[in-house]
Amino acid sequence: MVLSKKKSHEKDESYYLASQWTLMWRKLKKHKLARVSLAILLILYLGALFADFLAPYGLEDFSSMYQNASPSNVYWTNEDGSLSAPYVYGLQRYNNKETWTVEITEDTSAKYYLKFFVTGTEYKVLGLFTCNLHLYGLVDEDGEVTTDARIYVFGADSTGRDIFSRIWLGARVSLTIPLVSAALSFILGIILGGISGYFGGFVDNLIQRIIEVLSAIPTIPLWLALSAAIPADISVTAMYLYITIILSFIGWTGLARVVRGKFISMRNEDYVMAARLAGVSSPKIITKHLVPGFMSYLIVNLTLGIPGSILGETSMSYLGLGMKSPATSWGVLLKETQDLVSVASYPWRMIPLFFVVVTVLAFNFLGDGMRDAADPYK
Repeated sequence: MVLSKKKSHEKDESYYLASQWTLMWRKLKKHKLARVSLAILLILYLGALFADFLAPYGLEDFSSMYQNASPSNVYWTNEDGSLSAPYVYGLQRYNNKETWTVEITEDTSAKYYLKFFVTGTEYKVLGLFTCNLHLYGLVDEDGEVTTDARIYVFGADSTGRDIFSRIWLGARVSLTIPLVSAALSFILGIILGGISGYFGGFVDNLIQRIIEVLSAIPTIPLWLALSAAIPADISVTAMYLYITIILSFIGWTGLARVVRGKFISMRNEDYVMAARLAGVSSPKIITKHLVPGFMSYLIVNLTLGIPGSILGETSMSYLGLGMKSPATSWGVLLKETQDLVSVASYPWRMIPLFFVVVTVLAFNFLGDGMRDAADPYK
């Protein structure tokens, strides 16, 4: 009984003496949706990091032979019903004289077997060293890697490129641009909002008027104006940088106003006045005393701001203002489905939308969990 009371006392003591971040983490682990969302986001970002390994084909691996091919059927039994290693049939084009369309059908005379960890298109792992190993691919009956057939998990696009490969390769853009732009907006919002709220006066009025002007401009016309300044013949890397800057330029205003309000309410607190009397400089008061006072809110704001950046990048690319083919992102993939007839005929080309929705929901649920965890004594 005494031992039980001692353990209970030690548990209570560790709880009340724990740091704010420790308490947040403990409560976040109890939020089921947040845990699931964190696992999903981890899978997505690891997939984007090792996209070349997951993707059986590169962006330049395409053929008009497989235009708009449907997702491949994987078979596990032979014609006689006996079990077999997973395989697919070869594809062939067929002129349908009744509908006057070209259809892609299976050539049942040729089998190609699914094999994991096969060699294929060369790529650089993390940009450091060359590798040609891919998660899966097709081999012929002799076990040799073949280029005579293809396996399309999510089907093919209008040029015969593998949509599954393009989704993972495009995830690098669609998942990293929002992180970078949200981080830049986060920094701008804290700096400008902190300066506005701490110093007040003319500086406060100037920053607030700038925020009001930016907030009054409709988003799409602002994207159009900023994108018009981007040269049409720039590289993919430069386009990536410009999109990041555009999203950051737009996204910092809301956080800056919140930070300003927090600073106004906290700048006259006793501990801040004590720091001033002790001769502590203004930058140090801001970074060491004021910002940590509501850092948990800032982290939650950052987490909930990333979905908006994801939708922003996707929308810009969808409208033709962001990444453009042959570069790929989820927005570029969705832009290729603007034709309603195309979507009706080839519904698998809408699969990238599922990844956008899942990612946005995962970030929102994680943000909700962090918001609840920000008040660990509740």
